[in-house]
Amino acid sequence: MQGLQCFREAELGIVNEAVAIAEEITCNAYKMSSAEWRGQRYDVKTLTDLTPDEVVHGPFAQIIRYVGRKAETSLSSSEYDFYKICLQDHTILSTLKKFPELRLLPFTLYIVTHELIHVIRFAKFLQAFDASAREKIIEEARVHEKTQAILRPAQTPGMAAVFDFYKAWQGPLDDLRDMA
Repeated sequence: MQGLQCFREAELGIVNEAVAIAEEITCNAYKMSSAEWRGQRYDVKTLTDLTPDEVVHGPFAQIIRYVGRKAETSLSSSEYDFYKICLQDHTILSTLKKFPELRLLPFTLYIVTHELIHVIRFAKFLQAFDASAREKIIEEARVHEKTQAILRPAQTPGMAAVFDFYKAWQGPLDDLRDMA
């Protein structure tokens, strides 16, 4: 994207590593078989692969739901949801500069794990993609709790700083329900 800072080649290698770890950890946490995991319809893209409509300012990532259909059919019964996890390089890199205790691998691992949990919850109908603003806030807190529960046992170097960064999302969901 023009004018926005994108991951450099070395950083992309780290992001790819974070995505691979996140996929494995999340798959294991949800006790999904490899066939079941391969059945998940999603992709993770960085800024250079996003359209202007997929770029946002503020969040580290966003999920966009697209409707897919097999090329050989025109029936709506063959439609499926496809989720695109859009990493926002510029926001991630800016945050890493502001918070030098954060490192790219654990920070991106947290972000991607968080987004993969959303994808699974949407795909398994545990959460509606088009939820109300109130329900989205509650869901965010739920997913942050699940993300931390999944990542805490992994003891990834640098993850403690990421958990500290996300402290605002820790705690009882009731506090967030009251805010919503």
